[in-house]
Amino acid sequence: MQYRELGKTGKKVSAIGLGCEYLDFKPYEQVKETIDIALENEINLFDIFMPGTEVREFIAKAFGTKRKDIMIQGHIGATNVKQQYDISRDMPTVKKFFEELLRLYGYIDFGMLFFIDSEDDYKNVFETEFATYAEQLKKNGDIHHIGFSSHNPQTAIKAIETGLPEMMMFSINPAFDMLPYEDYVFDYMDTGMGADMFRGIDPKRAELYKLCTKKQIGITVMKPFGGGKLISKEHSPYSGAMTVPQCLHYGLTRPAVASVLPGSKTAAEMLDVLNYFNLSEAEKDFAEIIKVKKNDFRGNCVYCNHCLPCPVEIDIATVNKYLDIARLDKTNVPPSIVSHYQSLKSNGKDCIKCGSCEKKCPFDVPIIKNMQEAAELL
Repeated sequence: MQYRELGKTGKKVSAIGLGCEYLDFKPYEQVKETIDIALENEINLFDIFMPGTEVREFIAKAFGTKRKDIMIQGHIGATNVKQQYDISRDMPTVKKFFEELLRLYGYIDFGMLFFIDSEDDYKNVFETEFATYAEQLKKNGDIHHIGFSSHNPQTAIKAIETGLPEMMMFSINPAFDMLPYEDYVFDYMDTGMGADMFRGIDPKRAELYKLCTKKQIGITVMKPFGGGKLISKEHSPYSGAMTVPQCLHYGLTRPAVASVLPGSKTAAEMLDVLNYFNLSEAEKDFAEIIKVKKNDFRGNCVYCNHCLPCPVEIDIATVNKYLDIARLDKTNVPPSIVSHYQSLKSNGKDCIKCGSCEKKCPFDVPIIKNMQEAAELL
């Protein structure tokens, strides 16, 4: 297993985690088999947002004595009213369901402010007792870090700017990244993904990823397969279906991402996901398939590493990531970004301008020019 630091939390999380959503309503034996495979392969990050008592108890039982070795994302505001999943901002209801989560797991590593998608969500969480409750939970040691979940980049940016969250769970896949931020991602999970809607990465999403890197807000990824549509030839907006490894690789190559948490509901699905680590870079490459006719990606690095190998061993995607952050405010580049850039084995100043990278880039990124700018700026 590979591990990555989750932003300013400092916690090392497995690059692939388990989103437990699809274990809901499954028998205990199936829950245990799936979690056993995850634990045997040293996955240490699990997302538990489901408010139902049974699934929470099944997962806790499956963890057994290994609870201390894993980290849980538990959601504040996910409730189960009259046996129906709901999002609540009513504090007595919120407390009831979160305190049940604490009873089962002892503590929650990442207390997630649940479903911050709209302006109303933002106000009803960050401008009320809801946020105060999360702060008190952290002060008491009931949660170790405050995070939040969102599908809307504009609202997510606003939440991060409060200074309260330390990390974020966000829906990331190439199709969602290409939707205008005003559009609601769930509309496309319900109705389909027509190719006409997808052009290039939405500027607001690009801004969010850069902001997370700058402020060290680690990201965990949900919806990497777009509700299964991206891995379905019938529903994919591209020329063909993406593979599971391609979707995982897209998420793991986004700035600030520490872990991708696909929803596996069986041991076989968990093993299929874990096969990602056995594949070559070519087998995980997603660049060709996400090219679209009206391609606004053109000229912008998507960090796919299609340009490699570099004869002087520059990690081109990483240099471009740091350069994108530095471009946000060229007069006030974060010292951490400069430090990370300068610690690279090779960087922009080592570019020999051979052009091999630009010949291989599917998106016509001016890589040589970027390397020169990085050398000057960083």
